[in-house]
Amino acid sequence: MTRPVPSELAGERVDKIVAVLAGISRAAASAMVGASGIEVDGRSAAGNERLAEGTIISFVEPTTEPLLVPDPNVPFSVVFEDRWMIVIDKPSGIVVHPGAGKETGTLASGVLARWPEIEGVGEDGRWGIVHRLDRETSGLLLVAKTAEAHSELQTAIGGRLVSRHYYTLVHGRLAMTTGTIDAPVGRDPVRATRMAVHPDGRPARTHYSVVAGWDDRASLLDVSLETGRTHQIRVHLASIDHPVFDDRSYGKGGPKSGAGRLWLHAHRLELVHPVTDEPMTFDAGIPKDLAGSLESLGDPDFGSVDV
Repeated sequence: MTRPVPSELAGERVDKIVAVLAGISRAAASAMVGASGIEVDGRSAAGNERLAEGTIISFVEPTTEPLLVPDPNVPFSVVFEDRWMIVIDKPSGIVVHPGAGKETGTLASGVLARWPEIEGVGEDGRWGIVHRLDRETSGLLLVAKTAEAHSELQTAIGGRLVSRHYYTLVHGRLAMTTGTIDAPVGRDPVRATRMAVHPDGRPARTHYSVVAGWDDRASLLDVSLETGRTHQIRVHLASIDHPVFDDRSYGKGGPKSGAGRLWLHAHRLELVHPVTDEPMTFDAGIPKDLAGSLESLGDPDFGSVDV
């Protein structure tokens, strides 16, 4: 395989880029680097080297067994389906596609079990999957059933033509009822497993509006993404001292919501159909675990909540 580094992998290490492009584990990619099996712009690459967008990377794709095995026991709900695409409501706790430490029981495996014709659409290990949600995040996710739809949907997301809205419960009361957080997000230089607002990160913009507030205890926000960086909502809100409730990576302690998991739910998708060009809007109500935590807060003193 010889191809330029795509924008979504710009700034990542060689071994991670190869792992994603080849659909293999990070360990397998590192082994390829150690065996001098990867070239960057015609020279041997180091595994810890970070590459800019457009850099030419070359390697021989390893011969492996299929990365994705159908699993009919993965739970999820179908919000919409036609000949070209599916909109899924993903429960919290389900990983979207195989990765380090999670090879089975993924949403992608469940999708393949229900729609075996999706095999070959997109990338092995994530057939049909157009974008992702973190394991603990619940809500709406797009899946393509054809190669044409997959290409069109990925282009739309890359071109910021798909509007994605999330509900999130954060600590404290925000000074402004609407706002935009415009701050670059990149790998945390101290803790490599986390992201952070960092001057060397990639541009990131998050818009929010306050739906309801409970004194200085909590605020329910409707958040929309202009960009889609890893952990963007969580990092941005933590950076303005309003971390998401029950966020074990970016939270700052304090009271729990009672939901027992990260308080983040992808509740709305707005897009143009990839084939028919029809404007479409999909909604997913607040799940019971999150709704219960809102009820435990009592009546808000600002705004209202419909659960």
